[in-house]
Formats: sequence, structure tokens, C-alpha cells
Amino acid sequence: MTQVSERSTTLSSASAAERGRAAALTAAFLRGALAAGLGLGSLAVLVIAAWISSPYPDSGAGGALHIAAALWLLAHGAELVRPDTLSGVPAPIGVVPLLVVALPVWLVYRSSRDALEPDAGRPQLTALGGLCTVAGGYLLVGAAVVVYARGGPLSTDTLGTALRLPVVPVLSAAAGVWVASGRPLSPLLDRLPGLRGPDAGVTEGAGAAVAAGRRRRAVVVMRSATAGAAVLLGGGLVLVAGSLIWHADAAQESFLQLAAAWSGRVAVLLLSLALLPNAAVWGASYALGPGFALGTSATVTPLAVTGQPALPPFPLLAAVPAEGPGMAVTWAAGAVPLLTGLTIAWFTVRVAAPPYAERDEAWSARETALATALAGAGCAVLTAALAALAGGPLGTARLVEFGPVWWLTGVAALAWTVGIGVPAALLVRAWRLRERRGTDEQGEADEVGDVTEAGKTDELSETKEVNDGSGTDSADPDSEKRPWWRRLPWRRGEAAAEKDAPVEPADEDVPPTLDGTEPAEAPYDFLPMDDWHDRDSQEARWAAIKQASGGLMTDFPPAPPTPEPQPGPEPGPESATKPEPETEPTFATKPKPEPETPTKPEPEAKAAD
Repeated sequence: MTQVSERSTTLSSASAAERGRAAALTAAFLRGALAAGLGLGSLAVLVIAAWISSPYPDSGAGGALHIAAALWLLAHGAELVRPDTLSGVPAPIGVVPLLVVALPVWLVYRSSRDALEPDAGRPQLTALGGLCTVAGGYLLVGAAVVVYARGGPLSTDTLGTALRLPVVPVLSAAAGVWVASGRPLSPLLDRLPGLRGPDAGVTEGAGAAVAAGRRRRAVVVMRSATAGAAVLLGGGLVLVAGSLIWHADAAQESFLQLAAAWSGRVAVLLLSLALLPNAAVWGASYALGPGFALGTSATVTPLAVTGQPALPPFPLLAAVPAEGPGMAVTWAAGAVPLLTGLTIAWFTVRVAAPPYAERDEAWSARETALATALAGAGCAVLTAALAALAGGPLGTARLVEFGPVWWLTGVAALAWTVGIGVPAALLVRAWRLRERRGTDEQGEADEVGDVTEAGKTDELSETKEVNDGSGTDSADPDSEKRPWWRRLPWRRGEAAAEKDAPVEPADEDVPPTLDGTEPAEAPYDFLPMDDWHDRDSQEARWAAIKQASGGLMTDFPPAPPTPEPQPGPEPGPESATKPEPETEPTFATKPKPEPETPTKPEPEAKAAD
């Protein structure tokens, strides 16, 4: 009976754990589906608002919803096709607005990160389980959107969309799971050359220190690469803003030409904002040197604009420099990658050779150069990936190629960041270590000077001689303490006169001089010893000590008297054989001394008497 009850208890606990795991998987799946619904609903709200405010809507609410679904697929990398064109040839639209891509990326990232946080009464999911369930729920909604968008004004290629759609949710969910798992870097550390450190022959404690060093170096590389990419994109955005201000008239004309009603202008403005990150990537590629393509036969670089650019009427494209060779203003764009390389070097050296640190804690020159080179490579990879996403076709014929060439942009970013970052990092490291070396040498010199100061003073006192009629010493020990203009030959007499002249006391409390020629030393800034040994001062200090300690032993009440032991019960037969411990007799129980009895004299003594 007991075995049956124990078995039933084990089965019930196992089934409860399975139900809890199933509930956690279901919740993570619903999180992914909800993230897809929120992203799709946000775009649908904007499209419906533009359709309602349009004075001449071309289609009904169904057409607006189809356009919203197509834009949602475009945000995931799908290529749209516009069949209704003036030429009758379907025109592809492959330029993905990066700001629109940020919305689903953020939603999936948050969903996967929250899915690994255990709820009350539910077990925590594994990293793989959270990734698969969140991405699965998102892709289920995505498949329904692909089927729905096929009959709209902007159609999509079903096979190409099915291959591109999973990229965004899977990568975003993986990033969220990685952050929720504590950002583990062990797979990365095992593949980074030069950052693995020695593993053979190290103890357990040393192995933990080596692992911590690996993690720190990997974090420094990732942080430096991210900072370099941010500076590069920020510089590209500054170039775009400056070009828009320079060509403000052309940008305004194209903006007014696209739409006459205020609703259409709002839509153009929103589209320009969504494409602003793309323009920043284009500006970064322009500053790096390869530039970007405006059609199949035109390329825009800082040195020159080649070919005939195909510029559709759009405000951001109106900021493109005019045709012809570059000018000094366009050449100044090279400051952006230069600043990027310096940023990578700074973010690396600030950890590799921090200020006010010991020389043993600084990285070696090889480690510093290698970490900077890896950070530059990471920045180049990020830049190339963004360049691949920021471009695409805008039509047929000449408009089939728009944006930067991703591999040229990546190679240029690698050359700039490594070529500038590594030498700059080594120079900054050498400068910081030189400062520390000078500080160490100065400290050693001070110690040596303290040791030999007494000997130098004795030598100066032995070589002291009196000059004729001047009253000065030929070897004055105080001459080194005076500034250089006071040590000139014609100022020696004045210095000696100032030294021998009596100094009047600045205060009335200064005691009189000892011999009438030299002033007495100034009194110290504390009480004299007479006040310390004064009776009143001692009593005041004693009272302060008593107050701070809560009272001395003499101030405490006396302890109560110890009670006398009471007679216990008579010992039994068992306790009679047990010896009692010997105790010191007290004053009350101490036995009285017995009187001495006189002894009788011996018979021999009586006979002698």
C-alpha cells in the first residue's frame, strides 16, 4: 500500500512538471504571435490613417490593408513588385526602410527575453526552447500575412519571401535569448585568435583568472567595434544633414512636387524619416570612399561624380552632390573614417592601458594591436551588413541598382579602421606608459634624495667659507631653495643681507628672539604641554571619557550577594559510594582549631631533675 501511494505521488509531481513546461512553451509561442500582430497593427494604423485623410483614395479599406501587409513584409527583407506602371513592365521595390525594420526587431527581442523569465508556478525554459517557440509563433502569423498579401496592389514573390522572412525573427529572438542568458561569450572566446591565452599548465585559480581576462578582452573588442560603427553612421548622418541644408531649394522643390495635399505631404515626410537611417549608411559609404550607386551607370564618391545619375523626385535624393569632380568640401568627408579609427583606438586603450594603473596591469603591445584590429574588423562587418540592407532596386533598367556596394564598403571600412586604429592605439599606449615611467623614476629619485640629503648637508657645512666684506657664505645650503633669479651673482649680497637682517614678529604672541639677531621659531598650532598636564584639563578629559563610555566601574551599582548553598536531600545508597568534589571551606563552615593537650614528661627526664 505504501509503495502504491509513493508511486502515485511521483507520477503526479512528474505530470505537474510536464503541464508547467507545456504552459511555459505555450506562453512563449503566444508571445511571438503577439509581437507579429503588434508590428502589423502599427503599420496598418498608419496606412489606414493615410487612406482616410487622402482626398482621392484609389481603393477601399481592403486595398489599404493589403498595402500594410506588403509594407510589413518589406520590413522583413521581402522584395515587392508594383505591377501598375506607366510602361506596363512590373517594377520591383527592394529598398528596405531601416527604421521600419527596427520595429519588428525590437518586438521579437523583447518577447524572447521575457519568455526566459520564469512565471509563478512555471519552470524556466531553456535557451533553445525559448528561441524556437517565440520564432515559431511569429512565423505562423508571417505565413498568414504572405498568403493575404498575394492579391494586393503590391505583390510579392512567395518563394523569395518564404526564404527571407525567417531571418529577422530568428536573429532577433537569438539576441534576446543571449541577453536573457547572461550574455555568454564562451563560443566567441574559443574562436578569437590571440585572446584565448595559455590553458596548459594552469591551476584552478589561475584558470578562473584567465577566463575572466578572456571575457574582458572580448567585451572590449565588441564595445570598440560598436562604438566605431556608431561614430561612422553618425558621421554619415551629419553629412546627409549638411548636404540637405546645402541643397535646401532642390529638396523643397521635390517635396512639393510629390504631393499637393497635406495628407500626401505627411506621407512623404514619414517615408523620408523611415529612410533616414538608409541615408546615414549611404553617407558613411560616401565618406569611406567607395560611395554609392545612383543607377547602373552612375557612382557618387568624394573625389568625383561619374556618369549620369538617375534621380527620382525625392527630398533625400535632392541632397546628392552635383556632377563633376570633387571639391575641398567633399574631400573633408574623410574626417569621418579618421574619427572612427581614433574612436576604436581610444575605446581599446582606455582598458588596455588605463591611467593611474600599475605597469603590470597594462596589456602588451601585441595584445593591444590585436584587440584594435579585431574591433576594426567587427566595425567593418557591421558596416557591410548595413550597406547590404540599405540598398536595392527601385525599378527596372537604370533604376535596378541603388545604394552602396556592400563588399566595397566593408573593405574600405576595414582598411580605414585598422590602418588608423592600430597605430593610434599603440601611440596612446606608449604615451601613457611613458607618463607612468616618468612618475616611477621621479619617485625613485625622491627616495634616493631623501637618503643622501643628510650627507649633502654635511658636505655643504664643511665647505662653508666667509667672503671678505660681504658677510655671505661661499657655499650657502639655502641657495638651492631660492629661485634662480635670487641666485644670480649680483643678488647674492641682497640675499645675505636679508638672511642676516632681524625679522620682526608678525604677531604679539610670538616669543622674543633668542640672541637678538635671529627670530625665534613660530609657535606650533596646538596646545602646549603645560595646559595638557593642568589639573583642570585632566578633570575635563576624564569627565568626557566617562560620559562617552557610559560610566566607569565605580559608578555601576554593586553586584547582588551570592546566595549560600542550601542543604540538599540525603544521599542514597548509590550516591554514598560516589566521592564528592573537595570544596574550599568557607568562613562560616571552617572548623575551629582543637586545643593543644600537654604531653607527660618522660621518666628519664624526671630522674634527671
